[in-house]
Amino acid sequence: MSKLATQDKFLDFSDYGRFAGKWIANTLKNTRFTPIHVTLLFGLSGIIAIYCIYKNHYYLACFFIILKSIIDAADGELARLKKTPSYTGRYLDSLFDIFLNFLILVTICYVSDTTFRATIAAFFCIQLQGTLYNYYYVILRTKSVGGDKTSKIFENKTPKALAGESQKWVTFLFQIYTLVYGGFDKIIYKLDRNAAKLKTFPNWFMTLVSLYGLGFQLLLISLMLILNWIEFIIPFFIIYSLLIPVLIVIRKVYIKQKE
Repeated sequence: MSKLATQDKFLDFSDYGRFAGKWIANTLKNTRFTPIHVTLLFGLSGIIAIYCIYKNHYYLACFFIILKSIIDAADGELARLKKTPSYTGRYLDSLFDIFLNFLILVTICYVSDTTFRATIAAFFCIQLQGTLYNYYYVILRTKSVGGDKTSKIFENKTPKALAGESQKWVTFLFQIYTLVYGGFDKIIYKLDRNAAKLKTFPNWFMTLVSLYGLGFQLLLISLMLILNWIEFIIPFFIIYSLLIPVLIVIRKVYIKQKE
């Protein structure tokens, strides 16, 4: 199963790790490695990247951040290859993302002259940016013929566990997920609630929105690290949020539900 139907696929600037992720998934297809194991590996890669930032090893940090993005693509690919989709993996993946994002920014704050208040603001902005991308992308995914339906447009009800996973774990992870992501989801929904009524988005629009995808955000952080622009990372992502209203206005003006 592909995430999207062929006609809905677009150039995704945040998905540069997909090719390597597919290679990893194909390599692990006939092994005992599960998608959850791969998710744990990308979490480990993120933690190593954070340690490298702390030690001012920025080139190594860049390597492990990019590796994290590649492995992040591999877990979903492996789940599709083995035909073992799970809400456990879906929520665990997202929880690792948000906690690693927070720790990366806090570590950057620690080794730079950035204030903690600005760091919290940047974290809020990064999550809001990513939520906008995910909102539009999940709408496209769930309405795409043959697309992956594991993610939901509105995560407001505990899903029923799929075959091979524990309902207790699904419920537990869902509760944490809604706690840490719920506020961001509500903000974006209020800013563009009518988007959920659309059946699709043009490819050019999704490519533009992918500039807010987590993979592209991490790529920008990596580039600024190796350029030794660490002092600019936090303020950059605060300013970068100015694109949010621009994208929403573009959606409302140029992409509407056909009567």
